Amino acid sequence: MAAAGRWRAGLALLAVLLGLGGTAAEQTEEHLKREHSLSKPYQGVGSASSGLWDLLGNAMVMTQFIRLTPDVQSKQGAVWNRVPCYLRDWEMQVHFKIHGQGKKNLNGDGFAIWYTKDRMQPGPVFGSKDNFLGLGVFVDTYPNEEKQQEAQKRRYSPGNQRVFPYISAMVNNGSLTYDHDSDGRPTELGGCTAMVRNLHHDTFLVIRYVKRRLTVLIDIDGKHEWRDCIDVPGVRLPRGYYFGTSSVTGDLSDNHDIISLKLYQLTVERTPEEEKRDREVFLPVVDNLRLPGMEAPLEPMSGLALFLIPKPQTPVPKSQTPKIPNPQNPKSLCPAVEAQLEPMSDLALFLIPK
Repeated sequence: MAAAGRWRAGLALLAVLLGLGGTAAEQTEEHLKREHSLSKPYQGVGSASSGLWDLLGNAMVMTQFIRLTPDVQSKQGAVWNRVPCYLRDWEMQVHFKIHGQGKKNLNGDGFAIWYTKDRMQPGPVFGSKDNFLGLGVFVDTYPNEEKQQEAQKRRYSPGNQRVFPYISAMVNNGSLTYDHDSDGRPTELGGCTAMVRNLHHDTFLVIRYVKRRLTVLIDIDGKHEWRDCIDVPGVRLPRGYYFGTSSVTGDLSDNHDIISLKLYQLTVERTPEEEKRDREVFLPVVDNLRLPGMEAPLEPMSGLALFLIPKPQTPVPKSQTPKIPNPQNPKSLCPAVEAQLEPMSDLALFLIPK
């Protein structure tokens, strides 16, 4: 209980550090959303008729955890929430464990936590589909780029070198491809080194999305203390996407275990300016960050316009065509003109951009 208390106190401190504490107008409340959470004893997980979570591939439900992949080559597995999430501000707490027989840099490949439009679609990105719509947070345990550099007898410059295992984040509007050869570096929003393999204490990761700000923190040292990993403002994620987690092994392998996923709804007060800024979007995007194919989404079609449309005229036989009177006599024009015109009586509604 003491450890849990310190852990929750750390979250309260996190809220203060993120500018969410202090005055009453800035305080945040959190509520566990069980329909988006996964914890022991994992009742109904993978059930075809009941339950809130689906299993995919080689994922297995154990008594103390859900194993996404075993320490065996060429395996992939995933677990996906069945319920779309419509929360505006949220926090996902991930309790996980990565362990195996392989020595350092002879293990792989890691796992991902997803918030995406599509679910239950296997693929090459840590066991899930590429060109996804949404957010991916990757716990990558194998340095593909470093090994390629070594094979080519080249070395990183000190400023570019990353130490693995490495956690990174990516927002995708469906047009980006995850670059395995460079471990996702071209599309990375931020990241940090996280030595998470073969530890004898609990390891945690928190993904927090509040007021269009994405933060990732880790607690991997057994001290119940959070450490900053990723902090990116201006992240715009649509609502109605799905949470999931997936993993893959190749020539190298590890056990990738999920002990719990706990989603909290965060209630945060906003100023009128923040309400206007945080209006709902329909495609994932990151402000002030130009990535290949990443552009601001189109504005929703939200205006109405009213138009009058004339009725189609019925063809008049030549024998019945009214004879046009003398144009020099204005009064004689009126009956002929009226005979040629149909009333403007049909209405049409059109949506126009806001």
